[in-house]
Formats: sequence, C-alpha cells, structure tokens
Amino acid sequence: MVRGYTDASGAYRVNTRVSSSTFIYRPENVFVEDNVYVGHYTVLDGSARLAIGEGTQVSAWSGLLTHSSHISIRLYGRHYLECPEEQKKGYQLEPVTLGRYVFIGSRVLVLPGVTIGDGALVAAGSIVRADVAAFDVVAGDPATVVGDTREMDKAYLEDDPQLLAWYTEWQER
Repeated sequence: MVRGYTDASGAYRVNTRVSSSTFIYRPENVFVEDNVYVGHYTVLDGSARLAIGEGTQVSAWSGLLTHSSHISIRLYGRHYLECPEEQKKGYQLEPVTLGRYVFIGSRVLVLPGVTIGDGALVAAGSIVRADVAAFDVVAGDPATVVGDTREMDKAYLEDDPQLLAWYTEWQER
C-alpha cells in the first residue's frame, strides 16, 4: 500500500492510499480527492474522465471502467489496433464519477457513464450499470437499491455527539 497520491490535476493527496498492485490506465484522466483508499488488484480506467471523491473506499479486485470495446472489437476484427481509440466506431467512452464517502465492495464493476452519489454503498460482487443516488445501498447484477446508508448509520450516531458532528460535517460541504 502506497500512502500519498498525485492525481491528474497535479494535486498531491497526502492521506490517499493506493495499492501498489492497482492498475491505473491513462492516469492523466484519473482525478482522486484526499482520504481515498484503493485496494489491491483494482483497475482504475482513465480512458475517459474518472473522478473519485473525498473519503471514498474502493475494495480489492474491483474495476472502475470508463470505456468498453464490446462493439468495436467485432466491427474492426483483426484491424482493431490500427485505429486510435477515440476514432473507433462503436467504442464507448464515458466518464465515471464516485461521490464523497462512497464505499465500493470487493469484486465490483462500475461500467462507463455511471455516477455514484455521496455516501452510497455498493455491495461486493455487484455490477453497476446505472447511476446510484446519494446514500443508496445497491447490490446485485444489475445493481438495484436494497437500502439506505443513513438508516444503517443511525444506531452508531444516536449515542455519540462527536461522531454525529463529524458525520454531518462532510455532508455540509
């Protein structure tokens, strides 16, 4: 695990931790805020813009994908590598955005064009094909809403005024 990360904007994120086994494709398009954790054997695809918000955790063996060649590979056949990605017909290239304090479980795939809202949780093994609202808990393939993180968090916050203050602090920005 490597502590500290310089993202595509040139900003150094002192409290961000990225595994040394994480594969970052096209890092010039990967924007990561501080206090982020990216687990082992994860793929961060910066073919299009990939933005990861403050405090987000991405568990091991996950993939945040901003491109798909599932159509263009058939269209071009053995000539696929002869044409630049940006010029290929059928080549999907869409940004992915993860909000603040999102949790991505192990072995999750987030597909191109998806936005995941602040405070959301994606259960392990899920495939996220559509946007996820803030504070939603999603699971499955395709990922569907199964809960709300605010309901999960209530029991922890009821008896701890300091924890409640910290919890609401990041939501007010």
